[in-house]
Amino acid sequence: MPTDCATEPPPISWQALHAERGHLLRYARRRLLDPALAEDVVHDVFEAVLDGRARFGGRAPARSWLVGVLRHKIVDLIRSRSGTESLDAWTDQDSAAELVCPCGRPDERFEQRERLARVLARVEQLPTALRRVMELRILHDRDSDEVCRDLDISPANLHVRLHRARRQLQAEAAA
Repeated sequence: MPTDCATEPPPISWQALHAERGHLLRYARRRLLDPALAEDVVHDVFEAVLDGRARFGGRAPARSWLVGVLRHKIVDLIRSRSGTESLDAWTDQDSAAELVCPCGRPDERFEQRERLARVLARVEQLPTALRRVMELRILHDRDSDEVCRDLDISPANLHVRLHRARRQLQAEAAA
């Protein structure tokens, strides 16, 4: 008996939807990492299917189609929570002033560089024993055990030297 291509597949029943709920929830939880959001998104999928906003075409298994609808719902959720806003939507100049560069203004960056240069110059003026521990442990970010081995000192001595170096740098900065 030939099938008529123009016939529409039957809508998905509530029982078929409910049978796929566990699979859809696991999928959403893996993607969203939030069980409550996953429940909400799966509920939105069920609502869209039952309201007829999402129509099953019968070209794929129902589970695959439902996962596709779920994927779109997840993307919509992420987009809505991303907080991105079009600059075209802003009309007044005051709103544009709210934009802030995460790396700071040029004058702030200049001040940070100047401050860093002053600190590095003060580190250079420390006594040799204190300067070496600051250079190796703090500036070069080497492991404490490695610094102790290189300088042939105990871990307690390393901590004492670091403390003294920091205290001396703070005293110089306050003066």
